[in-house]
Amino acid sequence: MERVRKYLEINTLRFSLESNWEKFRFVCIDSESTGLDPKRDKLISLAGVGLREGEICLFDEFSVVMPIAYNTSSVTVHGITREAAAEGIEEPEALCQFLDWLADGVIVGHHIQHDITLLNLACEKHFNRTLKNVVIDTMEASLTIREAGGFKGDDWPERHSLDALCERFGITPHDRHTALGDAFLTAQILLRVLKEAGKLGMWNLEDLHAWYADQPFPFTNG
Repeated sequence: MERVRKYLEINTLRFSLESNWEKFRFVCIDSESTGLDPKRDKLISLAGVGLREGEICLFDEFSVVMPIAYNTSSVTVHGITREAAAEGIEEPEALCQFLDWLADGVIVGHHIQHDITLLNLACEKHFNRTLKNVVIDTMEASLTIREAGGFKGDDWPERHSLDALCERFGITPHDRHTALGDAFLTAQILLRVLKEAGKLGMWNLEDLHAWYADQPFPFTNG
């Protein structure tokens, strides 16, 4: 498929994890699915927002909904019913559009393992390929910065959920549990993480616990 080939070509020269992250394009993503088992459940919605040079780029957004055969219990979380998704884009085309937008951006997400597993399984199913991008988990990155001496104070949350970090950083959780809303919240958290990392002189991707999407997720508490 031509669009998949172009995506793979763009990602042929992959970032070194020792690279300085200041000039990279980060793509904060989130997905909603029919359940929590990525081997059984399917993507329903997928969204993201770009971030460059310390700014969220509102013109650099992506959002797509995919049709589903029936409603599952997850509808109580994300609110996307079979009827609401009926006019959505079929998964292969939705994935192609996502890869067009993604390009070689550094993928960022909160508790990102589930999203990456879903995306890799879907890409393997339709294209016999997996994602090649560098990936950062904002939970892991925030804990790494905290352990390195950042985010000083006693108000660090015991839990490391998206909601807990939003509260810690004073971020109002608009559109929570929608893919685009959660991607935008993740982008705001990433801004805080990058700012604190810069203060500590942590300029490499590996300083943020970065990894590659086609490699096993390296963290047991992701």
